[in-house]
Amino acid sequence: MITVEEARRHYQGAEAVHDWGHVLRVLALAERMAEAEGADAEIVRTAALLHDIARDGSQGDHALAGAETARRLLAGHPAEKVEAVAHAIAAHRFRSGLAPQTLEAKIVHDADKLDAIGAVGVARAFAFGALNGQRLWAEVPPGYVESEAAPGEHTPVHEYTIKLAKIRERLLTESGRRLAEERHAFMVAFFERMELEVRGIV
Repeated sequence: MITVEEARRHYQGAEAVHDWGHVLRVLALAERMAEAEGADAEIVRTAALLHDIARDGSQGDHALAGAETARRLLAGHPAEKVEAVAHAIAAHRFRSGLAPQTLEAKIVHDADKLDAIGAVGVARAFAFGALNGQRLWAEVPPGYVESEAAPGEHTPVHEYTIKLAKIRERLLTESGRRLAEERHAFMVAFFERMELEVRGIV
C-alpha cells in the first residue's frame, strides 16, 4: 500500500525520539509479530510505516491525526484495508483512549510500546529528557503524578517509574509479551544500577 521510501519522506526533520529510526524499529518488530500471530502483513506493515506520520504537534492527538492522514494518502486502495490501517494508527497510543480492536492494531500497538523499553527504550527516555531540559536523575516521591508535577521535576527516572516499568503488563499480544520479557529485565537492571551509582554505593 505504501513503500518504505514513500513513507520516509513524511518523517523529514522528526525529533530523535520519534524519528525514522523509530519507525524502522517498529516496522521490524511489527513484521516479526505479524508472522508469529498470523496477521495481515500488508495492513501491519503500512500502519507501522505511517503510525507517527502526524507527530509534528500541529494537529492535536497525533494518532488520530495520523489516521486521517493515512486515509488521504491511501485513497484508491480497498476501503476495508484503508480503514484497518487507519484504526491501527489511531489506536496505537495509550493516551488516545481508543483500544485496538483488531489483531493488526494490537500488533502495531505492541511494536510501538516495545521500542519504548529495553536498551533502546532507556536511550529514548534520556534523549527525550535531554530535548526537554530534564535532569539526569531525581528521586520519585510516593504518589507522584506527572500532571501535578512542578516544572522541571519530571526526569527519565520518573518516566520509567510511572510508565515504562508498566508497559510489559499492558501489551496485548502473546508475541509482544514474549519479546518484552528480556527488554523489561534489562531496563529494570539499568535503573537499579543507575540509582546505586547516583547514590555512590557502587
